[in-house]
Amino acid sequence: MSTTPSAGRGRTGGLLLRDARLLGVAEPRDVLLSGGRIARVAPSGLAAPGLPELRLDGRHLAPGLWDGHVHFTQWVVRRERIDLSPADSAAAAVAIMRAALPVSDADVVVGYGFRDALWSDAPTRAALDAIAPDRPVMLISGDLHCGWLNSAAGRRYGLDLPDDGVLRETEWIGALGVHDRGTQPSLDAYAAAARAAASRGVVGVVEFENQDNATIWPDRVAAGVDSLRVEGSVWPDRLDEAIARGLRTGDVLDDAGLVTFGRLKIVVDGSLNTRTAYCWAPYPGLDPADPHSYGVQSVTPERLVELLATAHAHGIAPAVHAIGDQANTQVIDAFESLGIAGVVEHAQLVSDDDFARFGRLGLTASVQPEHAMDDRDVADRHWHGRTDRAFAFRSLHNAGATVHLGSDAPVAPLDPWLAISAAVSRSRDGRDPWHPEQNLPVDLALAASARGRFTITEGEVADLVVLDADPLAATPDALRKMPVAATLLGGRFTWNDLEDPR
Repeated sequence: MSTTPSAGRGRTGGLLLRDARLLGVAEPRDVLLSGGRIARVAPSGLAAPGLPELRLDGRHLAPGLWDGHVHFTQWVVRRERIDLSPADSAAAAVAIMRAALPVSDADVVVGYGFRDALWSDAPTRAALDAIAPDRPVMLISGDLHCGWLNSAAGRRYGLDLPDDGVLRETEWIGALGVHDRGTQPSLDAYAAAARAAASRGVVGVVEFENQDNATIWPDRVAAGVDSLRVEGSVWPDRLDEAIARGLRTGDVLDDAGLVTFGRLKIVVDGSLNTRTAYCWAPYPGLDPADPHSYGVQSVTPERLVELLATAHAHGIAPAVHAIGDQANTQVIDAFESLGIAGVVEHAQLVSDDDFARFGRLGLTASVQPEHAMDDRDVADRHWHGRTDRAFAFRSLHNAGATVHLGSDAPVAPLDPWLAISAAVSRSRDGRDPWHPEQNLPVDLALAASARGRFTITEGEVADLVVLDADPLAATPDALRKMPVAATLLGGRFTWNDLEDPR
């Protein structure tokens, strides 16, 4: 299979973008696109007889943006689920679901987005049974790491529910998978979500949905879901199949050149909001003698090394979910023992001694800055005294790690400008910056959202975004609302709020 970068379904006839301002460059430039690539970058006045032209009139032209971590199906179906984000207590979540039951015609009534780490009351199965004794009800946490179900939902899925009705980590993820397989969105819904991402300047996503991405995504592209590049991961339960098919990281999987085979995704611990991130110190109020008080170790260090070694031997690169500081230490230990590099997904809490190892081993930290804004109060409570090394983007960068930004959609919206703003400001909603020493300068945040690209270069694939404002001069609030005039994927418009080329 080919591993050569492809322009995809580009404008092979060519297009001249006139009077574009490149980031950090004062004078406007003309940019010639041909064969889906950037053929020429020159001072204004470039001659290109016979080619269509589009005047950008001084708008800013930048590399297209990537979201380094998404669960695309979960992002698509989120719009169909009852919004639980306003719930500030278990009672409030139950009230939201009670109000939704009479107007929902769903077989299983699903809510999404509760965050219970700061609630003064606790979920109970009895509270959900009281509002729906015979109708299945499922509440999904905002971090996707736990679910709260009533007895009818437990019966539907053959689950032995605890008294609180809450399932966490492996048991929960399995139950959610069973539910999702029976409720797949339409192709139109996928296409609409992809177009919405393109309208925010997104040209590609790293897909971490646990499914057969190497088959499903080429089929979606062939059916018209072609607004994005997709790097599709494989999970351990499909690793043997991927190896048997001869798939290797970077292989192009579709005729359009939009889908590539990605990395082996391994989840070694849980999350902060669910209090299952695997840490060196116990969570407050829990018995230090109880191993579960430190979080959940989903994969043992020995199994992690085995998986990494097997994948590496067959050309499949790793991406390992690690949130707690003990989980990050164990993942870095595994990379170091094998002498291989890879991506650490999230890296939310890192021990002081481990920052330098990120750089020394050539690791990439794939982080989600909007999570820091969502979780700052949760971290202050449950990681008290350790938040100087939580969501520590500047420390990771200074240590030499490659930093990529993403959303973990639907945990945060699939909009890179939210991540960029959060990384730069460490603030949202007018609050004081949280650990501002861990911010990223805007140029680094932009590059971390564009796979290391800050400006455009001749010969590169023409994955571009046209902006109506200068992100280098924007306030944090303006970054969040950055107006995107157009997005091009391999020289083809996937979003265009400008005039048609003449």
